[in-house]
Amino acid sequence: MIDPELDLTLHRVIRTPRQRIWDAWTRPELFAKWWTPAPTVTRVDRLEAKPGGALVTRMSEDGTTFAPHMDAVFLVADAHERLVFTNAVDSSWRPADPSPVPMTAEITLGEHEDGTEYNVVVRHRSPSDRDRHDELGFYDGWGSVTAALAAIVENEVVQ
Repeated sequence: MIDPELDLTLHRVIRTPRQRIWDAWTRPELFAKWWTPAPTVTRVDRLEAKPGGALVTRMSEDGTTFAPHMDAVFLVADAHERLVFTNAVDSSWRPADPSPVPMTAEITLGEHEDGTEYNVVVRHRSPSDRDRHDELGFYDGWGSVTAALAAIVENEVVQ
């Protein structure tokens, strides 16, 4: 259930089968290609797409010096259907106070006549956290990385 006072959402039809999107979410070498908006470079330290598994990334503006970006844990991983992760708990399962806001993200992949229905719901603990995430550019950020994800899975040969 979506609560517009607490949640931010994004929807897109990606013209490829769910398997390719799942692979781009669960294979570190593919995930690194789209997870942060260009020209930022992503380094994936850990990507364990299973309940309790880690999602740890770093990012770099110059491709040399990397800073922490995401330290999260997967809550749900239903192959080719749904991924849920949160940064409110870090990869060592300790409560976290992440910057800029704590969130839980749910990505669902559904069948669509043109490929895959790709839905993102990002849940926040308070309206102020939701508003802060929105003000920081949720739609631009998540929109641009979703476009990058789509470009990879629709156009590249993924092996």
